[in-house]
Amino acid sequence: MSEKFDKLVAVMERLRAPGGCPWDREQTYGSLARYLLEETYETFDAIQHAESTGETDELREELGDVLLQVVFHSTIAKEKGDFTIEDVADGVAEKLILRHPHVFEDKNLETAGEVLANWDELKKEERRKSGKREKKKESILDEVTIHFPALLEGLKLTSKAAKVGFDWENSEQVLEKLDEELDELHKAVEKGGSEEIEEEIGDLLFVLLNLARKLEVEPETALKKTNRKFRKRFAYIEKELENGGKRPEDSSLEELDELWNKAKSAASE
Repeated sequence: MSEKFDKLVAVMERLRAPGGCPWDREQTYGSLARYLLEETYETFDAIQHAESTGETDELREELGDVLLQVVFHSTIAKEKGDFTIEDVADGVAEKLILRHPHVFEDKNLETAGEVLANWDELKKEERRKSGKREKKKESILDEVTIHFPALLEGLKLTSKAAKVGFDWENSEQVLEKLDEELDELHKAVEKGGSEEIEEEIGDLLFVLLNLARKLEVEPETALKKTNRKFRKRFAYIEKELENGGKRPEDSSLEELDELWNKAKSAASE
């Protein structure tokens, strides 16, 4: 591999070696799992920042942190005799070659949709040829892990169902369903039952993510952008109040709303 990548691998091996770092030497696959998840989410957020500002320093750094986790796990695996980082790299390279016959062979795939459909078929064929014993699945939805965050799980579940024809024909039908679910939520709120309200909010969110899917909008990204926008506008409110010697908790809702509207106007200028 490259000199810089080899340096990273060497540094990680030194940290794990006798006389290295006590904390690094204690880590296992399991103990590192949460760090990989955290770094992945931070990289996701860095992508949103790069997309909105064009600044990529944060993205470069976060990708490095994810890479560190891959190298860390692979170093542990090498020590245990499970696999090496070279095995990881070779495996993913071979997978890419096998799943892109329209690039590395002479298969004709013209659209992104055709590529994705062929990708799924190739994955099934690879599993069959590998001879790996798979847990029996009673539903195609069993392929979607329950450990995904709820928004991603819902998106993958409905995408799976859509592949076998269980889907709305168009986004207008989803919008109609959205109105229906919103009306049901209104009724649940009027009744005041917390369990029913929770269920209806869940249904409403589920329809919203389907609307995003039909409109080809990635819902997690959309929500992340809105969260980032909220952070920025609320920070504007706090700064303006601080300049006047006040805090949000000491201000009226009318004052906060007025500053919110100013923050919106400032963002659009």
